Amino acid sequence: MTMEVDILELSERSAKFILSNASAAFANGIRRASLSDVPTLAIDDVNIYNNTSVLFDEQLALRLGLIPLTTDIEEFVPVEECTCDGSECPACKVSLTLSAEGPRMVYSGDLVSSDEKVQAADHNIPIIDLKEGQKVVLEAIAHMGYGYQHAKWQAGVACGYKNMPVVKFENCDQCGACVDECPKNIIHLGPNGAEISGDDILKCILCKLCSSACEIDAITVSEDESSFIFTMESDGSYTVQQLIINAGTTIREKASQLGQILESL
Repeated sequence: MTMEVDILELSERSAKFILSNASAAFANGIRRASLSDVPTLAIDDVNIYNNTSVLFDEQLALRLGLIPLTTDIEEFVPVEECTCDGSECPACKVSLTLSAEGPRMVYSGDLVSSDEKVQAADHNIPIIDLKEGQKVVLEAIAHMGYGYQHAKWQAGVACGYKNMPVVKFENCDQCGACVDECPKNIIHLGPNGAEISGDDILKCILCKLCSSACEIDAITVSEDESSFIFTMESDGSYTVQQLIINAGTTIREKASQLGQILESL
């Protein structure tokens, strides 16, 4: 059967969708790839020329490393995969500079990139509050990396899924016990007994409290093992659509590499 995707919610940074006719292994592969296998840019090295602020150089560098940067996966590659053999060419390295003097709050939007395609995903991330006479002058070097190497390269920040709930009501006596017990308030009494209407089934958390409350065992709660409700968020390095597509592409490439290895054995 062909996999199907039904979009429930979609914005630039987040998405909620139903993946049907898929295995749990594939669903978990999409989740793991989004979190750790899609490369993204992050500040990895900082040359500090002047820092008279209250922050130590190391603290300042750590803050810079966690600022999400917009990334073009077609233009940049990780250093270890670049054809420059570690000399750090424009394909694997981006330089950003920061020069600020107090009194003022310094934000991520104050970083000046050598590549117009690489900017702070959010321009209002506070970096440091400079007081009168304090200065910060530095160069930040961004490299491509993977989430499994460090959290700063993790483009997916909230990627998870659950199986599609399946709740069946048979021979209901309309006592209403399940209605009172449901923590999500999605069960109501209809003309033929208890029921869950429309998309309310998506809110079910499979707690099975309704089934436990039913004294005549009229409620069966299970899950569809081939259907998954996904929730995904991007840190801004990519749009959530790009993140999902890149995760799928990563899985396909790894599967192809594995196939080639097995053929060579």
